Parts: sequence; structure tokens; C-alpha cells
Amino acid sequence: MSEHNELGNEGELRAQAYLREKGYRIRHTNWRAGQLELDIVAEKDDMLVVVEVKTRTSQALYAPEVAVNNRKIKNIVNAADEYIRRFGWQGETRFDIISVAPMGQEYIIDHIEDAFLPPMY
Repeated sequence: MSEHNELGNEGELRAQAYLREKGYRIRHTNWRAGQLELDIVAEKDDMLVVVEVKTRTSQALYAPEVAVNNRKIKNIVNAADEYIRRFGWQGETRFDIISVAPMGQEYIIDHIEDAFLPPMY
């Protein structure tokens, strides 16, 4: 496995552990609908939380939400819509971004709640 993939996998594991520590219940990880994927689908306080994880090799000069462009948002929303239909979710849904960046032996985690809203069509 390439170093990039290993870092990405480690970032997702760190994000999952962070969410669990904060009281989230992880429903699915790397959930797929065709070519679309949701990194983490969690639940907390009757809210479905779809989390996009961005792992960086260092503290980048730009915010992690910049890496989630309109095309990525559309794909996440479409996958979430399929997830909601497939599992019959009836509650509210929120879209978060978690960035993970190694800093020596530690990891810096930045959790952005309500990072974006589904686009209006």
C-alpha cells in the first residue's frame, strides 16, 4: 500500500476514534453507492452525521473545507441521499468535515460541524 493510502487510512481511523470519544455512534465507514463513497456515517442526538475526512501530510496553508469543492459536495450529497433511502433514515442530516494532520507523534484534528449544506436544485 502506498504511503499516501496508509496516511489516509490512518486519518480515517483517527477521525473515527475522535468521533467515538465525542459520543458519536459510527454506523458505517467507507460506505459505497456505486462510484460514490461516504467516509464516515455516524449518529449523535438523533442526527445522522455524514463526515468527509481530509488527511494532510502537514498543516496545509488552506483550510480543509477548501478541498471539498462543489463537485465533491454534490457527490457526497448524492451518496447520502442514497444512504438515507436505503436505510430509511427519518431524522435530520448534517454534513461535517474532519481534517487530520500528523504533528510529530500526535495528530491535529479539526472538526467542522455543518461544513456545508446540500445544494438547491
